[in-house]
Amino acid sequence: MDAESEVPLCSIEEQLKPGIICNLKHHNEETGAALDDEAEFDDPKTVLAIRGALLKHGAEAVIIEADEHLEKAIKDSGINFAFNIAEGKNGRSREAQVPAMLELLGIPYTGSDPTAMGISLDKTMCKMLVSAYGVRTAPHVLVRPQDHGKLLSIDFPVIVKPNCEGSGKGISENCIAENEAELEQLLERNFTIYSSEMLVESYLPGREFTVGMLGNGRELRVLDPMEIVFNGNTQRNYKVYSYDVKCNYQKHVTYECPAKLTAEESAEMKAAAEMVFEALGCRDVARADFRMDAEGHPCFLEINPLPGLAPGYSDLPMIAEADGISYDDLVWTIYETACRRLFGMQK
Repeated sequence: MDAESEVPLCSIEEQLKPGIICNLKHHNEETGAALDDEAEFDDPKTVLAIRGALLKHGAEAVIIEADEHLEKAIKDSGINFAFNIAEGKNGRSREAQVPAMLELLGIPYTGSDPTAMGISLDKTMCKMLVSAYGVRTAPHVLVRPQDHGKLLSIDFPVIVKPNCEGSGKGISENCIAENEAELEQLLERNFTIYSSEMLVESYLPGREFTVGMLGNGRELRVLDPMEIVFNGNTQRNYKVYSYDVKCNYQKHVTYECPAKLTAEESAEMKAAAEMVFEALGCRDVARADFRMDAEGHPCFLEINPLPGLAPGYSDLPMIAEADGISYDDLVWTIYETACRRLFGMQK
């Protein structure tokens, strides 16, 4: 769209009927599911906070849950724009499910497309891709259930985690192995619980960080890194940002933003985050995690193109607040960023 044909953003937004597509927590202990089975899903309070932020800026959004009735719910609602925070259900392509359906129905949406969602959730595939761009990652091995029992060429200690999970899901209070026997026990346990491929990765003993990103192309804004500062060891002699630690963060960690890094360290980490964002073709918003090795080099862990937006809890709102962006403005920035990308408007 050329400059002469550009339409003011406000006029487009006035025509939008947005819907917030989400997965809500409904955990029932009687189902026998793992305790972290819905770790990635959103608390209803978070969805209401997002809706409230949009409403304050004049966008009245309906809330639609991404369950087996999603297609009908979208059609019945009459929405013509989606604020997507849905994690999807079942399989390694689950985060791509809602974007793919929205594309099938011809409804524009916030955030990354199905391809970026699928690659980012598969930790091994993502590491292979970004390594080709020169981004440093820790040594790692993908282990499938049928490979169980084979010797792995990786140095101990290692951390074991599901290959296609997020929000600390599957990273338990016991996920570090110091030898082959412990590794075998961890793999056997995890295969039983999660029935999925496992990522076995060298434990990085250094500091841990996360980097938030907002925008697209030349407008991409890479926010200053936030450090997850551990108050002490969380697992034997190791510091692990596990699901339990995230749930009880006041006890185990403090968050420091901006992180105490040299200008060179900060620039290197932000450049790596931006490279991962661009390599995967992410859009509008994402958050990338890093951990330093023994020499102090930042290694890429994973990228989340569906970063949590729980006010007062999720990492991205904390990072944004440290950068002078209120919660309501963060939500609206994601919304407007998508509108500019989709409808060809400028600020």
